[in-house]
Amino acid sequence: MRLRCAVLDDFQGVATEVADWSRLPVDVVPFREHIRDEDALAAALGDFDIVVTLRERVPFPGSLISRLPRLKLIVASGMRNSVIDYEAAKAHGVTVCGTASSSTPPVEMTWALILGLARGVVQESNALRQGGPWQSTLGADLHGARLGLLGLGKIGSRVAQVGLAFGMRVGAWSRNLTAERAAATGVELAASKEELLADSDFVSVHLALGERSRGLIGAPELALMKPTAYLVNTSRAAIVDQDALLAALRNRSIAGAGVDVFDVEPLPAGHPMRSAPRLLATPHLGYVSRGNYATYYGQAVENIEAYLAGSPVRQLP
Repeated sequence: MRLRCAVLDDFQGVATEVADWSRLPVDVVPFREHIRDEDALAAALGDFDIVVTLRERVPFPGSLISRLPRLKLIVASGMRNSVIDYEAAKAHGVTVCGTASSSTPPVEMTWALILGLARGVVQESNALRQGGPWQSTLGADLHGARLGLLGLGKIGSRVAQVGLAFGMRVGAWSRNLTAERAAATGVELAASKEELLADSDFVSVHLALGERSRGLIGAPELALMKPTAYLVNTSRAAIVDQDALLAALRNRSIAGAGVDVFDVEPLPAGHPMRSAPRLLATPHLGYVSRGNYATYYGQAVENIEAYLAGSPVRQLP
């Protein structure tokens, strides 16, 4: 029987374009629509031997893995995935592999949101196309403004470099960040999270999601921000209390927000984030670039080849 491979969440229909799957002795079946329900996943994937999953959108708990008797290999994009039950996979003889992932696209996406917010790009473009007013916003200046970064890791440090190039004053804070590490990146270490939020004109989140960062920005923290300040989150939705953010936008306690990550993805049609005022929202595009997808799917093909040859590579965790 010929092996079958499911490629999940291929929203743009590009998985088979950016990599050469033809060299595999496998039938590749892309899924264009997201499957949210575990029962539906079990039914859809029951006759597949290999599953390629995108980021952390589809959980693979033990309860699902146990219902997929043919499954032998999961390939996840990236080398970290918190929604796969590795112990269950091992117990059921399922190998899990990852791929490389570039930090460049999320950096660029962060700046797309910052610039879009600062210059009212979407509002002005819509007005121009729809016959609205000629100039309706007053842009926020980046030069001389303070950019506050929550997290100064691989992505945060590159966001900082762009901010410095714009002539911004860049500060950063995280629980483990030292003055030496901040200085090596050319930024100031904020005295506290509270000081960073209160003094920044733009706040951008670049922390990994964990128990210490979950809900890190809630109503009290948002209340510290200037009414002229913007919040940007291209990291993980759960770091920012979603209800508190919606309230801050509706109450005009901050000037606006740019969000690329949500508590539920894809975002349901009636979700309040779809209609929130002063929100520039994008459908989790941070990692979505041609180069990144070529890496994800190209290495997925390599992983499948290596597994079939009996020598799996890039195994997780």
